[in-house]
Amino acid sequence: MTRAVPIVFAIIFLAGFHLSGQAPAAQPQAHFVGSQACQRCHAEEFAGWKQTRMANVVTDPALHPEAVLGDFAHPDAVRGFDLSQVALVYGSRWKQRYFARATNPQTGLPDYYVLPAQWDVAKKRWLPYHVEPNTDWWAPHYGASNQERPTGPLCDGCHSVNYNIATHQVTEWNVGCEKCHGPGSLHANHPTKTNIVDPASLDAVRANDTCIQCHSQGRPLTNPIPASASHQEYYDWPVGYLPGQRLADFWKLEDLRPGVTNFYQFADLSAHKNRMQGNDFVQSNMYHRELRCFDCHNVHSNQNPSNLIARGNQLCLSCHDAKNPAGLKTTVSEHTHHTPDSPGSQCTACHMPKIAQTIKDGYVSSHTFRFLSPVLTEESGIPNPCTGCHADKTTAWATAQLRNWSTTSPWRVAN
Repeated sequence: MTRAVPIVFAIIFLAGFHLSGQAPAAQPQAHFVGSQACQRCHAEEFAGWKQTRMANVVTDPALHPEAVLGDFAHPDAVRGFDLSQVALVYGSRWKQRYFARATNPQTGLPDYYVLPAQWDVAKKRWLPYHVEPNTDWWAPHYGASNQERPTGPLCDGCHSVNYNIATHQVTEWNVGCEKCHGPGSLHANHPTKTNIVDPASLDAVRANDTCIQCHSQGRPLTNPIPASASHQEYYDWPVGYLPGQRLADFWKLEDLRPGVTNFYQFADLSAHKNRMQGNDFVQSNMYHRELRCFDCHNVHSNQNPSNLIARGNQLCLSCHDAKNPAGLKTTVSEHTHHTPDSPGSQCTACHMPKIAQTIKDGYVSSHTFRFLSPVLTEESGIPNPCTGCHADKTTAWATAQLRNWSTTSPWRVAN
């Protein structure tokens, strides 16, 4: 009985009233202030983040000419434009795309449009860029040319902090601090743990939603969305979502269709294209066990590839050891049937094969963590890691090899 009073008090207070029956004073509304406001107190995190691709995905070439990776020094029939037309460059790891600035005829406001060629970073070549019919869901809602497809509704909400759909203005370009921590004015003025979002303190769903907001393919629950009193647009990012909220209240992931291979997925539901890490991850046992993206990735550091907190198998084996029911009971080499220092003994080689296309002949890692048997290739055309590496071998050869493995269940790897 002694705990009844505080519990009742808490219920009344959370309902929005003091015991006197008067409504509490309105709390001030936080607004966005930009990442620079975070540096004073979080210097180490800021300095680390500043070096990451998150902080540099969109760059003004006039201010940072070193960010331009494409070859503009030589004529190229594919490119068809020159550097003077480029207002922003996007990307640096797999591809680089180029944005021109122009007035949107629908709104009369400035907007950006993707120019019709992209730079293949690995192969150092120009490739055409154009979203074709029957690919992205939004294509039928826009004109056929790149000049009719503004990046504001299609890209910029994920490439910036606080993109305003009415004014086309941003607090800052790139994935700044407030993209993951929410508007920071209250915290900057009076830092406490309660007036800023810390994804590490959220439940696993909302913590992962912080990353999935951009690392997924889907569409807003309400589309088209009014951008002004007289104009509405189809958006390809979760308009209105803020960190700490439930992303599913704003965003619907692309439908999973078992047995179907299309622009978005393979028949086993693994992602077929880039920017679908979230679509993959929510299917995984890792997600079911409430792991969070930042249990593996540290967006405040560029020390390791892909912002990982450790390199190679060191990361995976920090959890998947002999004490873990899902861990190794043998050596890595005994598990993989490859020599210890070979690519085939990397955990990611089999459990995160590069099968999601990001550019022609360029692929990024699957995030379902499932092993894709060569049988799936035979039955449904799904790429498998065995013949992905052993390109000179057949799926039949790979299946026969797996069925002879004595340290792994044949029902798991060869069926």
